[in-house]
Amino acid sequence: MTTPPAWLTDAVIYEIYPQSFSDGDGDGIGDLRGVIERLDYLHWLGVDVIWFNPCFRSPFRDAGYDVSDYLRIAPRYGSNDDMVELIAEARARGIRVLLDLVAGHTSIDHPWFAASAADPADDRYIWADRPGRRLVASPGPRPGWYLKNFFDEQPALNFGYARLDPDEPWREPPDAPGPRANRRALREIIGFWVERGVAGFRVDMAFSLVKDDPDLAATTALWRDLRAWLRTAHPDAVLIPESDEAQTPDAGQRADFDADFALVIHPEHSALFNNGGAGILPWQHAVEPCYFDPDGDVAAGTRALETFLARWDAREALVGPERALVLPSSDHDFSRLACGPRTGDQLRAAFTLLLTWGTIPSVYYGDEIGMRYLTGLPDREGSIWDPRFNRAGCRTPMQWDAGLPNDGFSTADPSRLYLPQDPGADRPTVAAQIDDPGSLLRFVRELVRLRRATAALGPAASRTVLAAGYPFVFLRGDTHLVALNPHRDAVEAPVEGVAGARVRRLAGTGVAIDGDRVRVDGFGHGVFALERAD
Repeated sequence: MTTPPAWLTDAVIYEIYPQSFSDGDGDGIGDLRGVIERLDYLHWLGVDVIWFNPCFRSPFRDAGYDVSDYLRIAPRYGSNDDMVELIAEARARGIRVLLDLVAGHTSIDHPWFAASAADPADDRYIWADRPGRRLVASPGPRPGWYLKNFFDEQPALNFGYARLDPDEPWREPPDAPGPRANRRALREIIGFWVERGVAGFRVDMAFSLVKDDPDLAATTALWRDLRAWLRTAHPDAVLIPESDEAQTPDAGQRADFDADFALVIHPEHSALFNNGGAGILPWQHAVEPCYFDPDGDVAAGTRALETFLARWDAREALVGPERALVLPSSDHDFSRLACGPRTGDQLRAAFTLLLTWGTIPSVYYGDEIGMRYLTGLPDREGSIWDPRFNRAGCRTPMQWDAGLPNDGFSTADPSRLYLPQDPGADRPTVAAQIDDPGSLLRFVRELVRLRRATAALGPAASRTVLAAGYPFVFLRGDTHLVALNPHRDAVEAPVEGVAGARVRRLAGTGVAIDGDRVRVDGFGHGVFALERAD
C-alpha cells in the first residue's frame, strides 16, 4: 500500500470555492488572479495546501461539477497560464495546490457526450434501451436513454458494471472499450495537470465509477491500477477520494489512495458539527443535537460524541491507526461551522479539536473568521439540489475588509456578485481580526503554528481519551493534554494520569487543571504540555 508523502500527512488544507474567494478582474465572480493576490494571507495563516473546487471549463449548471473540458481552466477563472502562475507563486510560499477531479460524470456539453449521443456504437457513457430510474432521454440522434449521476445534465461516464444482467443488456464489463477509454482519459487528465505543478487531486465520487459494485472490488481495482501508474510517473503526487457513499471505511485503503476523507456524508463529521441549522442533504447523516451544539441536551450531545469515537475506533481497528484521514471544518455542500445557534465566537473549541486530534485538518474558506451560513439565498448554479437544503448558504463571498466595496471581495456592483454578501452589520472580516490578538482568526493561526511545531499534535502520535463528554479531554503522545467544552455551561470531570505532572498552557483559555480534575468554562478550550518528574 502507498505510504503518503510527509507533506500530506503534516498538511493543513484550505478549501477554496473559487467563485467566492477573491475577484481579481472586477466581474463579481472569484478567479485565479484574485487567489494569487491573497496568497500572502494564506501563507500568514499557515496553511500549506490549497484544495480548489473544480476550475475547469463548464456550463456551470452544477457550479463546475459538470465539466466540459478537463484540460482547460474555465474562462471565468482565467487561463491555464494563470493556474500555472498560481501554482508557482504558491510553491514559492511553501503551499501546494490540489485540484478537484470530477471522475464519474461530465457535462452534457462535453465533446465526448456529443459524440456518444450521435453514435450508437460509442460506449463512453451508459445508454439504455428503455426508461428507468436516473435515466434521461437522449438529446441527440441516438435513440435511448443515458444514465445520469445527479442533475440531468451530468451523464455518468461508463466504467463498466461489476455484475452483468441479461435483463439490462446495455451493461458492459469494466474491460469493455468504453470503460478502457475512460480510464485512459483519467490518466491523461491527472498527468496533464501534475506536469504543470499540481500536487494531486481530491476525487469527486471516487467510489461510484463502476456500477453495481456492492463490495467496491472493481472500483478499488481501477484506482489501484491508476495509483500504481501515478506512483511511478509522479511519486510525490497524491490522490484523495471523496468519502465513500457505501460507508466502507477501508475502501480508500484498498484502492491505494493516499488518505481518506471524513466528509459531511459521514456520521463522524455530523456527530461533531451538524446541529441541523442549515438543513440536511439526502446523503447526510444528521445527529441532533451534535456534540458542538452550544445549547443542546448534555446527555444527547455526549451520545453524539460517543458516536464519533465509536466510529473512529472501528475505523482504526479496520485500517490501522496510521491511516491518514482528512477532517474538514465544513465544505461547499454543507452548513458552515457558524450556523443555526452556533456563532463565530463559539468556534474556538471546534478548531481546537480539528487541529489537535491528529487528522489532516481542512479549513473551509471563511470558517477561520467565523463566516456564517446564510439562509434565504437564490438558487445559484444548482445550489438547491434538494428542496430541503440550499448549498448557496455556505458559498457566499469571502469577507476581507468592511471598509472596502463588497468587503474587498470584488469591485463589481453588488448586483453582479456571484452570491449576495452576509448583510449583517456584525459580519466578521479578515481586516477586523488579523491584528486582534483575541480574535478567532488569530487563534486559528496560533493553533496551526502550534500543531506544526509539536509532533505530539500531529497524526503520528498516540491518542488517549480521558473524558468523553462535557468536557472532552484527551492526551496526545502522553505529553500533551487537550481539553474543550463547546457547551454554554461550565463543566468538570475527573481524569487519570495528570496528577503530579507540571502543566504548562500552550493555547486556549477557560481551562483549570487541579490534580486529577479538569474544569472547563462554557466554550473553554486549552492545549497543555505535561512535564512529568523522572
